[in-house]
Amino acid sequence: MFFSNLKHEQKLVAGAFILLALYLSPLIVLGENAHIRVHDNLDSNLAWYKVLANSGELIGTLDAVTPQIINGLPRNAFGSEFTLIVWLYKFFPTMVAYTLSQAITRVVAFIGMYLLLKKHIIKNPEFSFITVRAAVAFALTPFWPSGMLSTLGMPLVLWALLNIRNGERSWKNYLTLTLVPFYASIVLGFFFFLAAIGLFWLYEAIRKKTLNIPFLLGIAYISFVFLIVEYRLVYSFLFEQEPTSRDEYFHARLTFAHSLKLTVKNFVFGHNHVMTVHGLFVLAAIILSLLLIVKNKEWRSQRLFIWLFALNFILSAWYAFWFYRGWLPLTERFQFLDTFNFARFHFLRPLVIYVSFALGLKILIESSPKWKGTVKFLLIGQILLLFAFNDEIIYHDKPTVKEFYAEDVFADIEAHIGLPKEDYHVASIGLHPAVSQYNGFYTIDTYNNFYSLAYKHSFRKIMEPELAKNKTIRTYFDEWGGRCYIFTAELGKHYMFEKTSTKKIKNLELNMEHFAEMGGRYIFSAVPIENAAENHLQLDGQFTSNNTVWKIYLYKVTDIEGV
Repeated sequence: MFFSNLKHEQKLVAGAFILLALYLSPLIVLGENAHIRVHDNLDSNLAWYKVLANSGELIGTLDAVTPQIINGLPRNAFGSEFTLIVWLYKFFPTMVAYTLSQAITRVVAFIGMYLLLKKHIIKNPEFSFITVRAAVAFALTPFWPSGMLSTLGMPLVLWALLNIRNGERSWKNYLTLTLVPFYASIVLGFFFFLAAIGLFWLYEAIRKKTLNIPFLLGIAYISFVFLIVEYRLVYSFLFEQEPTSRDEYFHARLTFAHSLKLTVKNFVFGHNHVMTVHGLFVLAAIILSLLLIVKNKEWRSQRLFIWLFALNFILSAWYAFWFYRGWLPLTERFQFLDTFNFARFHFLRPLVIYVSFALGLKILIESSPKWKGTVKFLLIGQILLLFAFNDEIIYHDKPTVKEFYAEDVFADIEAHIGLPKEDYHVASIGLHPAVSQYNGFYTIDTYNNFYSLAYKHSFRKIMEPELAKNKTIRTYFDEWGGRCYIFTAELGKHYMFEKTSTKKIKNLELNMEHFAEMGGRYIFSAVPIENAAENHLQLDGQFTSNNTVWKIYLYKVTDIEGV
């Protein structure tokens, strides 16, 4: 019986890897013609990796700058060179690197969740179809690409730490704790995971009145490795004195009622950066299991499930109420409460939700064999649903990678200008600066969460008349400013006007003298500017192709002294 179960489980695992390969196949087959996420991906990270790879500062000093962005963006604003994703983009073309990163993350996610469930949650081999398929579902979630293993690596690390907690001294555990930090981010997930695990250790130490020293050392060890990997972040946090754009980040603005509504929304639908797609099949399984526990009064025997359900809700509430305006007195007194996003404790939810899913399915079958068909339906339904959330389907109406970065169009613009790119700077209107940056242009605008506050204030002067006209863009820039873009009142908070757009800017008011003082010489606009001359701008050409979604109106600064 044992060997029969083992053979069945091996077939399930083989099938899991086939499913992962099928999920990744659009990236492999289509390459740069694939559709992938734009928000916090094409509009930022992929361009950053290319800029960093070409900057000569990938392993630059702590005070190095990247001159291509905002006249010298600090090297420390990019990821550490010990984070291996940056080397993928150094040695491989963009879409090869992107595909490899997706494959690494999803394979490790599957292995980690499978090992965690099998070893510590559902030990009975009869339930291997649950552990394998729930792990596959977890690995197929549409995670934020540049987050790498920041959330999807948590099950593997938890597996290793729980092994150490239980007295296991295998080298595999310590190898896991050593390697995962090199493909994850502490601020995008693992700070919160390690804080939670630390609290769990403390709870056990108090309850059992004994210190589990190996467990504590395991937590300390992986924390130390993360600090080494993220040494640039540690240095900036401890030693950089210059105020940054994050010092004006303001998050506490929701009413109590809005915070309650956001709690429910987050609990049911999740969050964009840690999408779990759990609102249908997964949530149904969890609710059904909870109802059975209540009906059968199994609170004590199913304590882990109850605890996970409560934690899931608490994390949703924590996320929502982090934006509650009641925090304002504290954020005004303690600046770090604004500059560090403590709402990200909810990044633990993918781990919690999918462990709850697997455990809930086990509870259903144990309550009665008649639930087995329902359990299989829920598992298969969830996997099929996640396939429907493949980027190639979800973003089919968005630009492909090739269309977005439009390398042929920007090569034409470069040839038309006819000057070395380092001799002039550009800014964009109606499209992301990342497009220009990806194509090697030096930009005075950018999308970064970590840059000089003085630069933000200086850049603001360019569009001060436009911000005065529109409260939405004024609040968006002044109280965050991560998108250091030229916003206009007529375009609002929109920055993707494709060549099919009929939008025009009729009454632009920019301080072009200050634009020129900051080094700006050209504006790449995705829409025509009807009063360009009033803003010391001259249309210098129009550029598009069949391979792009953009039509770029090239405006040159004129009639300003020194230009």
